[in-house]
Amino acid sequence: MNIGEIAKRAGVSRSTVSYALSGKRPVSTATARRINEVIDQLGYRPNASARALAEGRTRTLSLVIPPAGRRLTDVQLGFVASVVEAAATYDLDVLLSPSGGDHDRSFERIVTGRRVDGVILMEILLEDARVARLEQAALPFVTIGHVERPGASWWVDVDYEALIRRCVHHLADLGHEHVVLVSRSDELVAAGYGPALRATAGFLDVAEQRGLTGHVVCCADEPGAGQACFEEIRRNRPEVTALVTINEAALPGLQRALHHSGLHVPRDLSITGVIAKRLAEDFSPPLTAADVPAEEMARLAVDLLVERIADPDATSRHALLEPVVSLRSSTGARPR
Repeated sequence: MNIGEIAKRAGVSRSTVSYALSGKRPVSTATARRINEVIDQLGYRPNASARALAEGRTRTLSLVIPPAGRRLTDVQLGFVASVVEAAATYDLDVLLSPSGGDHDRSFERIVTGRRVDGVILMEILLEDARVARLEQAALPFVTIGHVERPGASWWVDVDYEALIRRCVHHLADLGHEHVVLVSRSDELVAAGYGPALRATAGFLDVAEQRGLTGHVVCCADEPGAGQACFEEIRRNRPEVTALVTINEAALPGLQRALHHSGLHVPRDLSITGVIAKRLAEDFSPPLTAADVPAEEMARLAVDLLVERIADPDATSRHALLEPVVSLRSSTGARPR
């Protein structure tokens, strides 16, 4: 079934059918209704490739995710789901593509193959070669996270440094003197992962400012690592009375370790950090935390990308979000 057959049955020209489908030119209400009735009767669906060729667009966005062999965290999965949902409001599809590790060819196909109208990048390093490659290719893109010197880039991010500062100030106000930041994996930190390095900078700065003894430990993004990390902290630094974390994937292991140790939160140990709201509320007891607004960030990223695709010469824009620290039940006064 094609446009010619639809035009014949509706008693109109092929161009009129094309205008009715694309909206490029106005068509009378009666004519549009007649065309749509024929389309409904025939079950016609426009060919996506032909439509893309005619419009010069694929109506598809690429969301570049971490390597497929790595388990996505809850917040990462939240970003994926929210990007897909936000794109659907613009009648756009989303192509998921891994990058990093052995997936450089996949990313290069996205850049050079013109399969998509634009790209959203996740998990940004301070010096990120993917950003430089997209700038070179002149393919519209938006990052969730930002490089050290974003220049004219379009991006959405959470202010990890400011939020961790708030968390440490909160613990200092409660009288804690020995605190630990549970960061992300050694590999991510060594690669220059933005949130981890910015969180570390804010943590150490406030610890020094408030006269606290602060230590930073790296922890892989998995529950088992969280349990081992906590046991190591208790073994090597028994004086620690408070933890700050940005490692949500390690939280289940941290929960198990707390249960095995018999420690009570917050009577014996306070915990806070920058964590997805659902995970913070599911922790026992619920975590005092800056709730990562994954849905809002994804929606903003899609909005910005659609804007950039529509107007490639538009002035660059970004959004640096600083959600409130929700006070729940996991922080209390330093034990005496």
